Amino acid sequence: MKYGLIGERLEHSFSKLIHNQLFGYEYELKEIPRDELDAFMTAREFTAINVTIPYKEAVIPYLDEISDIARDIGAVNTIVNRDGRLCGDNTDFYGMIAMLRQAGIELEGKQVLILGSGGTSKTALAVARHLNCAQARRVSRKAQEDCLSYEEAVACADTEVIINTTPCGMFPHIGESAIDISVFPRLTGVADAVYNPLRSQLVSDALERGIPATGGLYMLVSQAAFAAEKFTGKTVPDGAVDRIFARLIAEKQNLVLVGMPGCGKSTAGKRLAIEKGMTFIDTDEEIVKREGRSIPAIFEAVGEKGFRDIEAAVIRDVSAQQSAVIATGGGAILRKENVSLLKENGRLYFLDRPLALLVATADRPLSSDKEALERRYRERYDLYRACCDCHVISDGTVEQTVHDIREDADHEITGA
Repeated sequence: MKYGLIGERLEHSFSKLIHNQLFGYEYELKEIPRDELDAFMTAREFTAINVTIPYKEAVIPYLDEISDIARDIGAVNTIVNRDGRLCGDNTDFYGMIAMLRQAGIELEGKQVLILGSGGTSKTALAVARHLNCAQARRVSRKAQEDCLSYEEAVACADTEVIINTTPCGMFPHIGESAIDISVFPRLTGVADAVYNPLRSQLVSDALERGIPATGGLYMLVSQAAFAAEKFTGKTVPDGAVDRIFARLIAEKQNLVLVGMPGCGKSTAGKRLAIEKGMTFIDTDEEIVKREGRSIPAIFEAVGEKGFRDIEAAVIRDVSAQQSAVIATGGGAILRKENVSLLKENGRLYFLDRPLALLVATADRPLSSDKEALERRYRERYDLYRACCDCHVISDGTVEQTVHDIREDADHEITGA
């Protein structure tokens, strides 16, 4: 291997995509079982590598040189092989600083709570101290000499910034959060090193409360740029990190369509997916496929609650995917957990078709006639408005609806 990333499990990694865009070199993802790390590091058959969970501390004994920052932190994520001598550094340190600055999260003078006790938590601790926090406390599942337990952590009501360095909430375990942030009334910022999904449950919880928050993707791209410079001796061009970050969001983020039955979600979604080269998923079609029976038959057999349980299971699965256009059933937004999951990798669009243009059909159990359709419309309209990231008036052609969604998606990525 010339360049690459080593770790125990790497199915979630974006690192290959990022490094290939930086200087065009081939970059491999190499999963190494714990009992094979010694043989790999002893062989030294690589030019330069990045290191991720759980080996950021385990690789240190194999190094001939280590940077002052990496030594102080006690964790290494970048190793360069210089004529057989392994030189370790920690570019996560610089990447995390860049992430916090990009998100506008200040640590100076703040009480900081760092979730986790592994290598990345040590980086976060060094960053917090470097940025002149008032106090930084790490949290582990069990209380240790230098770590609080989670039971002790929730009593830290003075906490102002939370940095998550655990893998909690990372793909494929989306929807999970390491801590309940509602117990911290003074929170002014939340940062999560998790980048897949794009917006973890922890980040979503913060944003829902109006607290500045960020996932770890900007940190990942930034630290990769610092690592690539060490790999090659070249300087990453100005603006490259922002461009790669925006491109990854554009490639990975789902476009999720919500709205009343008959508002055109499936028709517009299929067209949009073709235009953007994305996968199209219709959650109602997925339900029918899994159950082997129609939606009216499901309602008849298990009732609305049973149907919603099936729908929630489908939404959990499709929400974990990326680069998809997802058309949801009309009632998908009735469960808050569905909305939260869909937002982890997606931007939600409410296709608002006026009631007068909606048509009741017999294959929709809860809106099979005009009166039932109107009731559903009144019950759900405010929920659609509240959950969406973008409100699209869908009273014209399919082409116009698709155009409006695409324009918003492009603007969200580029800011132009």
